[in-house]
Amino acid sequence: MTITMTRSALVLAALMFSAAGAQAEEMLTAQNGMTLYVFDKDKGDQSSCYDDCAVNWPPYVGTADEKMPDDWKLVARTDNTMQWTFDGKPVYFFKGDAAKGDATGDGKGGVWHVIKE
Repeated sequence: MTITMTRSALVLAALMFSAAGAQAEEMLTAQNGMTLYVFDKDKGDQSSCYDDCAVNWPPYVGTADEKMPDDWKLVARTDNTMQWTFDGKPVYFFKGDAAKGDATGDGKGGVWHVIKE
């Protein structure tokens, strides 16, 4: 009986580990290691986050001379800065993230989401 329980426990642990590994996705971070987010209220590649929103969710801004992979593009914001988009969506930081790898903004208001690879 002990062998059966031990074997069952091992099988269950192996299944849980396998399922967790299959679902694990890495968070996308900027060069500084901080987590990047997208906002459901954005329209295509145009940001809807300005003023107080942009204070709490700073846009990931860049310049034309920076090199990024093909799925990254710069788009003009109405405040005359250029914001990075990933896969066609504007990208942001969250001011509540204090350290590399923090993702405290994920799910905020049901409209902010960590970008996962």
